[in-house]
Parts: sequence; C-alpha cells; structure tokens
Amino acid sequence: MNAATSDDTRAAAPALWARLHRALMPDYNLKAALYWWTVVLLGLAVMAHCVLRVAAMPMATLVQVGSAMAIAMLAGFFPVRIPRSKNSFAAGEIFIFLLLMLHGPAPAVLAASGEALIGSWRTSKRWTSRIASPMMAALAMFGAGSLLQGMLDAANGLGLTNPGMVVVAAMLFSLVYFTFNTLLVTTVPRLKRNERFQVTDLVGMFGWVGMAFAGSAAVAALLYLTFRQSGIGVLMAVIPIIVMMLATVHYYFRQQEAHDAVRQAADKATERETELASRHLQELQASERRFHSAFTHASIGMALLSFDGQILQANAALRALIGVEDETPRRHTFQAFVVEPDVGMLEDQLARVNRREVEGFALELRCRHTDGKLAWVAAHCSFFSEPGSTSPCLILQTQDITARRQAEDGLHHLAFHDSLTGLPNRRRFRDLLAQAVERARDDQHQLYAVMFLDFDRFKLINDSLGHNAGDDFLVQVSRCIQQKVRTTDIVARLGGDEFAILLQHLENEHEAVVLAERLLHALAQPFLVAGTELTASASIGITVSSIGYATPEEVLRDADIAMYKAKAAGKARYALFDVGLHAEAKKRLRLEGELRHAVADGTLSVAYQPLFDLASARLIGFEALARWNHPELGAIGPEVFIPIAEETGLIVPITDFVLHRACRQLKAWQLSDPTFSALTMHINISGKDVAANGLVARVTHAIVEARLLPHHVTLELTENILMERLETALPALTELRALGVGLSVDDFGTGYSSLAHLSSLPIDSLKVDRSFVRGLRANSKEATIVRAIVHLGNSLGKRVIAEGVETPSQFAQLKEMGCQLGQGRHMSGPLEPLAADALLVRTLAARTQGHARFAPDRAVFQLH
Repeated sequence: MNAATSDDTRAAAPALWARLHRALMPDYNLKAALYWWTVVLLGLAVMAHCVLRVAAMPMATLVQVGSAMAIAMLAGFFPVRIPRSKNSFAAGEIFIFLLLMLHGPAPAVLAASGEALIGSWRTSKRWTSRIASPMMAALAMFGAGSLLQGMLDAANGLGLTNPGMVVVAAMLFSLVYFTFNTLLVTTVPRLKRNERFQVTDLVGMFGWVGMAFAGSAAVAALLYLTFRQSGIGVLMAVIPIIVMMLATVHYYFRQQEAHDAVRQAADKATERETELASRHLQELQASERRFHSAFTHASIGMALLSFDGQILQANAALRALIGVEDETPRRHTFQAFVVEPDVGMLEDQLARVNRREVEGFALELRCRHTDGKLAWVAAHCSFFSEPGSTSPCLILQTQDITARRQAEDGLHHLAFHDSLTGLPNRRRFRDLLAQAVERARDDQHQLYAVMFLDFDRFKLINDSLGHNAGDDFLVQVSRCIQQKVRTTDIVARLGGDEFAILLQHLENEHEAVVLAERLLHALAQPFLVAGTELTASASIGITVSSIGYATPEEVLRDADIAMYKAKAAGKARYALFDVGLHAEAKKRLRLEGELRHAVADGTLSVAYQPLFDLASARLIGFEALARWNHPELGAIGPEVFIPIAEETGLIVPITDFVLHRACRQLKAWQLSDPTFSALTMHINISGKDVAANGLVARVTHAIVEARLLPHHVTLELTENILMERLETALPALTELRALGVGLSVDDFGTGYSSLAHLSSLPIDSLKVDRSFVRGLRANSKEATIVRAIVHLGNSLGKRVIAEGVETPSQFAQLKEMGCQLGQGRHMSGPLEPLAADALLVRTLAARTQGHARFAPDRAVFQLH
C-alpha cells in the first residue's frame, strides 16, 4: 500500500508541474522554460551578491548610489524614441555606467536591474518578461562591468590611465554589455521557435540602441573624468545640463515624428482630394439625374418656388394633391391653393427665408382641393440650387396629413371630453377653470361661480334598472342641464353622477343662485328611462370668485364641500359655500384621523340601553351602542363619528369591536345569575358590513367566542340599507337567520320598503323610528302611523319595538296599541357597563322581594 502511494505521488508531481506550466507559461517549450529559469536563478544570485556588496559601503557612497539608481529608474519612465524607427533608449544608462566607473559593478547591477524592471513594466504585460528582464540586465551588467573593472585595474597597473583610453574602454564596455544583454533577450524567442541565433538580431533589431549605449558610455566616462579632476561639485552642476540636453533631444525627436506624420497626412490628403474631385464631378452629374428622377416620380408633393411663392415647377404628386392640370400650377403662387387663415403664416415664413433670417421652415397648412375639399398638408421649404445654376430658389415638399390630423382631433376630443355625454371631462374643466381663476386674479370684475352637482339616488337607478338605464339617465340629465344654462357657461361631467358648471362673466353672484333654483326645478320633472318615469333630484354646492381663489383645485374643493352641506340639509337643494365650512371640513378631517387611531388603539367603548317588554315591564335585553370619548373634545356622539366611519371604511372594524365586546358582556351578565340567562343583545350593523365579505363568519366567530346561543343576539339594519343592498344582503341574512340569529329592521317607517319584501325577508322584528314616537299623542298623525306599523308587524308575525319612549303617556299609548317591546329614557337611557350592572342588581332585588322564586313576568323597571 505504501509503495503504491509513493508511486502515485511521484506520478502526480509531474502532472501538477505540467498543469502549472501550461497555466503560467503556455507558449514556452521545455528548452525555453529551462533557459528562463536558469537566467532568473542566476540573476537572483548575482543581485543578492551585489546587495551584500553595496550594503557594506560607507553611508556617503550609499547616498550617491541611491541617487543614481533613482535617476536611472525615473528615466526609464521617459524613453527617447528614435525617429523613423521602432527603437528607443532610456537616458538612465548614463548614470548606470557612471555608477560602474565610480563604485564598481555591484551598484551598477542594481541600477541596471531597476531600470530594466521599469522598462519591462512599461512595455510588457507578461509576468515572465517583467521578471526575466531585470535578471538579464543584472547578468549582462555584472559580466560586462566586471570585465571593464578588470581592464581599468590592469591599465592602472601598467600606468596607461589617460582620459582617452578611459573613454574608449567605456564605449567598448557598453558594446559588450549591449551584446551580452541582447543575446540574453533574443535567445528566449529563438528557443520558443526552436531557431538558431542570427547576427541580424544584434544589428537589425537593436542597432540604434547599441549606438545609443555607446554614446551614453562616452558621456558617463567624461563625467567620471570630470569627477576625478574637479570633485563632486562640478559633477552635480553638469548633471542637470545633461538632463536638459536629453530632454531637448527627446522633444526634438517628438517634433520630428509629428512633422513626419503631418507631411504624410498632407501627401495622402492631396492624393485624396484629387481623387475626390474627380469622383465628386461624377457624383454631381449622377446626383442631378437622380434628383430630377426623384422629383418627377416622388410620392410626396414637390415644387420649386421663387422667393415670393411663385411655382416654377411641380411634380405629379403635388398636382394631384391640389387637383390641377399639368401646367396650371406654374401660372399661380402656392399661396393661391392655401386657405385664407393660413396664407399670412406662409407668407411670413417666405419673407424670413428671403431675408436670410432662416434657412428653411416647416408648417402644417390647410390646402383647398379644386373639388372644394380641405386637405391638411405638412409643408417643408428650404433653399435649393441646381448644379451649374446661379439663381437659387426654394424647394417645397408637401405631404397629405389629413388622416393624421383627423385622428389627432379625435384623440384630443377623447382626452378632454366624456365619452358618454360628450361634455368636457374633469381634466378639461380644470383647465378652463384655471383660466377663469387667472382672469379673476388679474381683474376683480371678471366674476365667476362654480356649481357642483351630485344626484341623490343615482345608485338606486343603477341597482334597480341596470347600468344601461343609468347611462341613459345621465345623458338625459346632461342635456337638461345644458338647456338651462347660458351659452357662456360650461357644463362638465367630472365622473359618475357628478357634474360641474362654470358660470363665467357674471354681473353679480346672485345669478348663480337663480341658475341653481332653475336647475332644481327642471331636474324635478320626470325622465322616461327604460320605460320607467323617474324623478331626479340633485344636491348642488355653489362657490363664487369673491372668496379669492388661487388655484382651480381650491374652487372645486369648496364647491364639493358646499354640495355635501346641501346633502346633509336634506338633499334636493343647493347650498352656498362660506368660509366657516373650512373649519367644519378641517374638524371632520381631524376627527377622521383621530377616529382611525381610536379604532387601532381600542379606545372606543360600548354603552348598553336596556330593552323592556312593555306589557310586563320586564327587562329582556340591551342594545349595544358604540361610544367615543375624545381626550380633548369629550364625548362625540355616534351621529357624528358613525358617518365618518362609513365614509372612511372604519365602520367594519368598529362593528367587529362592538360585536365582540357586547357578546362577551352579555355572557358575563347571563352567568352572573340564572335570572338573566335569557337576556338578549341587539347590535347595529351598517351597509358596509352587509356589503363586506364574511359577515356570517364574523358574527358566528363573536357568538362562539363568547359561548352564546345564536338566538340571544339580534342584528339591526336600517330600512334604507336593507332595501338598497337587498340582493347583496339577502343570502347572508338568510344564513344568519338559519343559524338562529335574530334580525330587526331599524328606523322603520322612514324608508321605502315594500310589503312584498317585508313578508319574504328573514326578519323577526320591526323597530319604530323615534320621530314617530316623539310626536305620539291621542288622535295625532304619528299615532295613526305607529298603530299601522304595530298592526302590520302583528299581521306579518313580526315583533314591534318602539325606540325613543320618553314619557309615561308614550309608554301607555304604545302598550295600549299592542307594541310588544320598547326602549327609551322613560325606562332607562344608555348605561355604562357598571351602571348596567347596578340596574341588574336592582331588578334582581325587586324580584326577590316580591317572590321567593324568579318570575320573569313580574319584574319591574326603575322609572327615570
């Protein structure tokens, strides 16, 4: 096992090396790779040796060495490019050779490696070149530098150290260094291609560089001799001059390159211009032929015009557009075929072109065909000059855009008008109103008024007769409104059954009131819709410009507020906006936000109004009533916050809150004593509750959670809600009644329910509205109505409940009429839970004192 593992390891090692080689040196064969590694390792050894030698030098020498190395490496960033050649050299060689002659091969090796590193990083992105180039420079410098030092030492020993010999020796050394370095560099590509070394590698590829090296060595030798004779001061003064000379040479060479490039470009441009001139002449001739062909056969109308509009030439498409014969257009100006309102616009543009103010123009004009029809034309006109002609003219291009303009007009009408009635829509009305607001701001005598109309029973028409009948109704009432307003007034449909009227140029604001009264009278006349006569009524809100509006949105807002004021006052009437309504609207907005928080925080409460059997004076249950005690405003009545909850969608969570709280409270009272086990709870639900999905599930959940029996709970709906949402409500109500939940019609007598509906609905009680009970007196109209309701309920098998019983007389009359149940302040007003507990205690005590056992038909209530 161990032997096998060892064999596998030895086999894996070459494979790993091969993968690494392919990844890092993909174009290196074995010989090239071995050569590269040999050069790199030898170069590293030489550099390590030189680093040790330099480190042992005195500090002053190290400063000189470091400065020269820095200059040499910096020069590597700015090579001198030789004109008309691909070669360049770095001025840093001068300082490298100077280091060699001053301090020996070790500093020169380090400087040459650094300069080579900069050059390789500047010219190559291959990591192999960036590593090998400094190592090759180190080997070449070490070998050549050692040779030069040996020669100089030998010459010193023989006394042959004259300046000329030093300069010659330095130049010979540079050529040796160049040759050695070139051989090291060119061997790599030759090995890659398995080729032999060629002498042309030295002369052809690096000839200029060799000469530059020799020159640099000569300069370095002169600097060396200067240093030996005059010291470091003169040398430091000469070095900047050399740098400036090199910079000048660099600049001169770059200028030569730029001049060569300009001259070559100029030569090419001259040749190109000659060629283009010949080609241009041919193209002009061909272009003229193409133009005349395109002009004649173009599918769009084209004409040549003089600057005053005279038609010089017209193609067949233009003649067909205006419906004239072949030569007819040349006897007319183009203006003769343009309708009068557009002629002035066309002549203005022709005059501008003639004055050279513009090069051309584009217009959309209406042209009259000879058969009398109008055609919309997109015309584009500009300067035109035929080849060889000295008299410029204008070229006119025309295209029939009649279909596009008709489509745009249709889209514009759709965008700004109601598709059903044809009246301006909300967007158009807002724009027109904005103009009226602006005029009134500039001139206070420009009076205007806005009327906001909302029909009171439009939903009933849709629900009972269908949406087609509703649309027919809206069309008829829109025509009726248009017939009653002035010609200067603007009627718009804002959406649904909402209309707005902008009354402009009023003499006085009372005119708006007169128009509102006229409209109410007209809308009161019956309309025949789907074979049924309908009487419409609308609530109208009016606001006037004297309030000082700044935006159309403010006007519409206040007219809308006034309309709601008219609805609240009883509908089918108008109401004028006054500044005080702003305060009401703000208060309502505040209450809406704080009611939302009250629902979320659970800070609402429930009061309980007792419900009594009138014949026996027995307490049989309670009605749960939502209460809101505002932390700042105090108690807010349900007549205030319930409508807000209806409009904002908060009524459903409020109903759920009351439902769960009331069911739990009823169960607590039932468990407090067996006497109260039969108590019931009446809970009001709204139209939104009926319309919302899951009413049956919500009620069932509250009953089950409280562990009540379903017949202990009765839900109350107003007569109007029941009738308006009959189709929606009936399935849910039927299911609730099947579960045993009681159903009662609240505010009975104020709505419009039919006997057929009452007999078929799954309800078991009717609740007489307090407005009838309040006026209950002997032989009064209210007494007759209440007696009829009681009789109706008894006939249908429904219990009748009277609400708002305030006096003993009312109580006695209701009892005499046979009304079974009642509630009101005569017996007890709404009670907080603790007060209701006290009432139950008193009721229990009264029964205990009168009888040893509980007798429900003998219980009495506390008179208030």
